[in-house]
Amino acid sequence: MNKIIRFLPLVLVIALGVVLYRGLSLNPQDMPSALVGQVMPDFSLSTLNNENKTVTKADLVGDIVLLNVWATWCPTCKYEHPYLLEIATDPKLKTQVKLYGVNYKDERLPAQQWLAYYKDPYQFSIFDDEGLLGVKLGVFGAPETFVIDHHGVIRKRFAGAIDVRVWRKEFEPLIKQLITEKQQGK
Repeated sequence: MNKIIRFLPLVLVIALGVVLYRGLSLNPQDMPSALVGQVMPDFSLSTLNNENKTVTKADLVGDIVLLNVWATWCPTCKYEHPYLLEIATDPKLKTQVKLYGVNYKDERLPAQQWLAYYKDPYQFSIFDDEGLLGVKLGVFGAPETFVIDHHGVIRKRFAGAIDVRVWRKEFEPLIKQLITEKQQGK
């Protein structure tokens, strides 16, 4: 019994090492979401720029949508913002994909000023000051981007900044597939 107790710390260290090694091989941006493959959850919130205009999930159906969760307090959002502007102004993409924002756990005036200063890539931003939509989407923080198909089904969730490399690897193939599906009436 005494010999077993002596080896217990060694066994625990080995077990901990295996767990940590496994964790190093995981991609932190591959965040599983129970909502992938599910219809966008119901919500009713105002837009950032007009507190009297209410939007719901019905406003997101019919188009291929990139729903980008952002905030003024998020330094990574500032990093990805120039690429979102490129997406929004791409002549081919802007006719096939709608870019909407979710201003997450923020204040209205600073968020409006932020978009005025850095330019606004979004068709509109949903003002989610209490994080209610974020909770329904399972948002952990900002930025996160969801791809929603023309039927209102969430097809992808991506945590982290979008740039050229990420766009080409993570988003472009899916967007092409969704455009084809929409054209074929699927």
